[in-house]
Parts: sequence; C-alpha cells; structure tokens
Amino acid sequence: MSERMVVFRTRSAVEASIVRGLLEAHGFEAVQTPDSVWSLVPSAVADLADIEIAVPAASADAARRLLESRREIALEGGDEPSLGEGFPGLAARIGHRFHDPALLEHALTHRSRAHEDVTGGVVDNESLEFLGDAVVGLVIAEALYREYPDLDEGAKSKVRASLVSAGRLARLGEALGLGTHLLLGRGEEKTGGRRKTALLADASEAIVAAIYLDAGLAAAAAFVRRELWEPFEAAGGARAAAATPAFDFKSALQEALQARGLGLPDYRVSAEQGPEHDKVFEVEVRVNGELAATASGRSKKEAEQQAARHALQGLG
Repeated sequence: MSERMVVFRTRSAVEASIVRGLLEAHGFEAVQTPDSVWSLVPSAVADLADIEIAVPAASADAARRLLESRREIALEGGDEPSLGEGFPGLAARIGHRFHDPALLEHALTHRSRAHEDVTGGVVDNESLEFLGDAVVGLVIAEALYREYPDLDEGAKSKVRASLVSAGRLARLGEALGLGTHLLLGRGEEKTGGRRKTALLADASEAIVAAIYLDAGLAAAAAFVRRELWEPFEAAGGARAAAATPAFDFKSALQEALQARGLGLPDYRVSAEQGPEHDKVFEVEVRVNGELAATASGRSKKEAEQQAARHALQGLG
C-alpha cells in the first residue's frame, strides 16, 4: 500500500464528506479516518475527534492545490469559505450564534448529498425538517391564540396554514440565502435544486429545528416570530388574512399536472377517526394510479386541499 498524506482535517462529518467527494470527483484516491462519525443529531463540535482526509503522497500537493482553489473561489464570491470555516455569514443573517455549528450544516444537507456519500457518514436534514415543522406550527398557533383570541377555530387554522405553507417558507429560505448554502448531490445541483421551492421550504424548517436543538424553544420561537409572524402582522395580520379567499390547492395541482401531461388527480378518503361530531378525515390523492400524497383534516374538503398542497410540494 502506497504512503498517504493528510491534506485536510476537520471536526465536521458533513464537511469531511464534501471534501472527500470533491477530491474523488477529481480523480484523487481519498481515504477518510475515521470512516464514519455521525449520529442523528450531531454532537457538540468540541467533543468530536478530528477527521482526516488523506491521499497518496505522490498526489498530495495537487490535492492541496485543488482544495485551496475552491477556498479562493468562495472568498472571491463574497461569501464565507465552505471549507473549514462553517457558515458565519449565514448564521449572522439567521441571527443565532450556534453553540454547535454542526447542527447548521446538518440543516442544510439535502438527501441527495447523503445518498452520494459512500461512507454512510452523512445524515440528511429530513428529521430536522420534521421537527422544525412542529416547532413552527406550535409558535404560530400560540401567537394566534394569544393575539387573536376572538378569531374562530376555522379562521385560525386558515391563517396558520398560510404561515406554514411551502410557498411562504420557501420565500423565507430565499430571504435567508439558503439556496447558496445547501449541501446538494451532483444530480440535484444540475437540476436547479438551489432554487426549488420544496428544498428551500424544507431547509427553512430544518433551520428552525437546528436553533431549537441548539438553544431551546425560546430561541427558535424568537426566530419564527421575527422572520414569519412580524412581517405577517406588518402586512395586515390575521384578520386581513382570514378575510381573503383561501388558496385553491386542488385547482393548482390540476393545472400543474395538466402542464406536465399527467392525468387528473383522484381523491379518496382512506380513513376516518373520532366521533360523528368531531371527525378527522384522512385523504389520499393519486395521480395515474400512484399515491402522490396524504393529509388529514376536520372535513373532507380541508383534507383534500391539504393533500393537494403536499402533492404540489412533491412536484417542486
């Protein structure tokens, strides 16, 4: 076995994977030590051991030049370097100083990046997205409860749905500049993943979860209120939103499918729960016989609208 030299060292499993992938994409035989140092929720950076990336000694100088060139490109672009220095510019825009910077990297890691990592050491942001969705919903629900106590349940539900919609969360992602920082696989990169509504919305929810895990509910709630609730209030607030017609996701889905030459959506009630006076309906929507999305609601109409919304998110 030929002698190897370490060309990169970090305490971030995500960063190590990116660097290793970059070297291998340019023909270098890169080896990571240790092989995998990742868990569902990353440990504090200070507690992790150094991860080293090594290449054959004969190609070490060329590998270092490649890494240095990528660092220079990032600096010339006016953004923070992507190798070894985290995302200080993004953290400043978010308004939260992470005690565990690995959480921010985790929140920006799309499943396409994790799938391309041969070491199995990278976890995507889908679990954080799931948690973030719950945190955003809780914060918005509490704000509506406290500040609009006289609005009925239907109006509150309508306003909350608007504030946690994929479109609004994607606009937040754009405002934060998340697209620039997403950690994507090569395939997703080529198909414009940095501008996709679904990816930006998911990353926004994952950021909320990262703040929650890093500093607790108060910090996450402060972020949600500042970035979602306060602009919403400045634009007229819940009373104005409740008075406007609801967006028709079913019509939007039908138009999107027709534009792609696909069949019309088919909605079916798959389950009913609860007593007659307080039922919850679960609806699935199928396209060309294939399940596209499921959702639940207190009426069939509400469940169908939410299923259509989820299907639209799946279409990007």
